[in-house]
Amino acid sequence: MSDNSSITSFEIRLNGEPYTLDGDAGLIALVDRLGLKRGRIAVELNREIVPKAEWSAIVLRPGDTLEIVNFVGGG
Repeated sequence: MSDNSSITSFEIRLNGEPYTLDGDAGLIALVDRLGLKRGRIAVELNREIVPKAEWSAIVLRPGDTLEIVNFVGGG
């Protein structure tokens, strides 16, 4: 089994904008790199919601479209 999570550099679309990934292309690595709290976000990859239980298995690829929504509490 090959590990594609260490592809050097490529571009995805993140929340509608171009974003260059360098190094680890795993979804969890990106979420951590962006400084987001895992419990407070929802992730859509190529127009499909990704359940949190599957995040660790997701490796992003060139041209992927990723939408990340951060939940904000209020009152």
